[in-house]
Amino acid sequence: MSLVFIISAPSGSGKSTLVNELRNTVPNLDFSISYTTRKPRGSEQDGREYSFVDRKEFQRMINDNEFLEYADVFGNYYGTARRFFLDAAERGHDLLLDIDVQGAAQMKASLPEAISIFVLPPSREELERRLRRRSQAENMKSEEVINRRLQTAGREIENYRNYDYILINDNLEESIDALKAIVLAERMQHSNKPLSPEDLAIAEQAKRRRLQNAEDRIRPILESFALSTMPARNSQTGR
Repeated sequence: MSLVFIISAPSGSGKSTLVNELRNTVPNLDFSISYTTRKPRGSEQDGREYSFVDRKEFQRMINDNEFLEYADVFGNYYGTARRFFLDAAERGHDLLLDIDVQGAAQMKASLPEAISIFVLPPSREELERRLRRRSQAENMKSEEVINRRLQTAGREIENYRNYDYILINDNLEESIDALKAIVLAERMQHSNKPLSPEDLAIAEQAKRRRLQNAEDRIRPILESFALSTMPARNSQTGR
């Protein structure tokens, strides 16, 4: 059975870098490129970060039931095409979805066995620094955009309890290793094969990122966003 991995994160958390490294190091893991009606930003290219389509084409895909999930975020549509899931299953590969909390909630509702991972920045202050660096690189120095993304991040983070794993991206190399461990540990769990000592070490590394084992590390991050450990609520996000 093919596994589906969902990864979500506030904008600027380093998710794209983690996803790219995971795709380069873990075999038989297909990646679903989301469709969107928004315009490309910075150096984004069609078919690499997103598949960019107009609203008419996106609406046609909705009408033809071509999406596993889709959402309207700040006036732009984003969606995951069903064909990626079908193609991965046909090849016997697992599928990685890079989607926001709205899309993740839809996917978990229709596919409860999907494995969900939420990437957190180490603090609000660090997230702001990353957003400012990225805005400069994209030549988009807008305080309004930065502040909107910070506010959106706070709302997204409130949904952390809906995820199976929590990955705090405070050290890139460690985060890459931890993300890889989560994928490999889930594969091992579903394979029912005897585990080697190396396999057991990987499983233990993944276990430390389980939601119930990460609460103490999450608390200071929530406090930096003036949040508490609270039940998640629905929120509009910024994909």
